Amino acid sequence: MKKYQLMAPGPTPVPTEVLLAMARPMIHHRTPEYAALFTEVRAGLKRLVQTRQEVLTPACTGTGAMEAAVANTLSAGDRVIVVNAGAFAQRWLAIAKAYKLQIVELAAPHGETVPAERVAEALRTHRDVKAVLVQHSESSTGVLHDVRAYAQVTAGTDAILIVDAVSSLGIADLQMDAWAIDVVVSASQKGLMLPPGLGIVALGDKAWQAAARASSPKFYLDLTEERTYAARNEARFTPAVSIMVGLREVLRMIEAEGLANVFRRHDRLSRATRAGAEALGLRLFVKATPSPALTAVEVPAGVDADRVVEGFATAHNITIDGGRGPTKGKIFRIGHMGYAAETDVIIALAALEQVLAELGQPVDFGASVRAAQKVFVEKS
Repeated sequence: MKKYQLMAPGPTPVPTEVLLAMARPMIHHRTPEYAALFTEVRAGLKRLVQTRQEVLTPACTGTGAMEAAVANTLSAGDRVIVVNAGAFAQRWLAIAKAYKLQIVELAAPHGETVPAERVAEALRTHRDVKAVLVQHSESSTGVLHDVRAYAQVTAGTDAILIVDAVSSLGIADLQMDAWAIDVVVSASQKGLMLPPGLGIVALGDKAWQAAARASSPKFYLDLTEERTYAARNEARFTPAVSIMVGLREVLRMIEAEGLANVFRRHDRLSRATRAGAEALGLRLFVKATPSPALTAVEVPAGVDADRVVEGFATAHNITIDGGRGPTKGKIFRIGHMGYAAETDVIIALAALEQVLAELGQPVDFGASVRAAQKVFVEKS
């Protein structure tokens, strides 16, 4: 028997107590029971996103939340800046093209970031820019972009900052109001430890003003209508009831641990994983600030990263992931977000040593585990 471990960069494992809550008999969304649940979830999401704004929960994927942000704040012909340093930034490009926006692309090689000064320069050059679209954690590369600095350079302009926090919400500190981020979008299946199917969207005052002017077509993802219903503590359409039940449990777990402690745990898991990989002589793919959600590692010369992913699955029943696009076959990615603990990292690193040995690579057995343990002993 091989116990299954899910350590991909999303979806992530769902805690047992959350699964049990979701397995309870279905409730109707127009009842006092659901109203009480919705009240608690709405308050908890505000604390998680660190905002006084309503946090909306449409039944959709993270891509649906991204599209909702664009459709509700922009109009055809508007000019936008897209910070493109990974596969999910290209999702912003595709959505922007679908909505007939004019795009100023600020590109950087995968594994790197775009400095805030480049965004500021583009805003000075293109004074008609209406929005800046960026990832916080680019999970295809393992980079954490400095969205706080991006917010500082957009704050004095007419542009709004729209941040994809799908792989950072509940993982890395993201202070929507204090940092003056205009739109935060996320989803249920990563830091929130839930199955896929729930979008998370929050708009600040500047973004709601943009929404009042926007003319892009929308119906199901009309966030102004969603906010009207949420203010009455009602669901506009049938919500993802079971996921909302699970979300209440997740928010209780996060509050019990303490949000700052959640961030520290993810940072510690990330540092330990990186230390373990480097102890085996492997190179980290990230050339900028690493995301605490996952670790991207380059494979040794002559090794196909997909073989590493396959070795984890077949020999150890552990799911990790490989590269996307230009990094396919060159890197593998280990997720350590959401329902993740120190022992998960130890297991993944021990498996990595065996997989590399099975692929004919020289391995100092125990080196990666020792390096990770040293990080964990620090408890910082």
